[in-house]
Amino acid sequence: MKTQKISTPNLKKIALIGYFSLLIYMPLWLLLLSPSEGLSTLTTLLLFTLPLLFPLKGLLQGNPFTYAWSNFIVLIYFLHSLTTLWVLPHDRLWATLELIFASTMFLGCTYYAKYKGQELGLSIRKPKNDKAA
Repeated sequence: MKTQKISTPNLKKIALIGYFSLLIYMPLWLLLLSPSEGLSTLTTLLLFTLPLLFPLKGLLQGNPFTYAWSNFIVLIYFLHSLTTLWVLPHDRLWATLELIFASTMFLGCTYYAKYKGQELGLSIRKPKNDKAA
């Protein structure tokens, strides 16, 4: 087994830095820095802030399962940033920041879920001694 280079508490901090950066940055960007002409304030908040609130409790509690499934949510922001980079040249700086925050959260959550799950003895694989008859 390979040794872990970054400690589990540090991986949790990395994931939470990415998470809270996105949670603060998305409304700031889309409502103040570069407001959309086609989306209302309510729609913007619902589309870009509400999904981030779903895993909040589990992330703060350090639940590895929540860290794993929250990666599905962070993919929304990853794809949004890549799409914005492609189609809106005047928002490249903002989209690059979103991509950095989403990537930070994704990597932190992925490795935290993996290593914390191993520490707790959680696994999605069946043990080798449980053979079906």
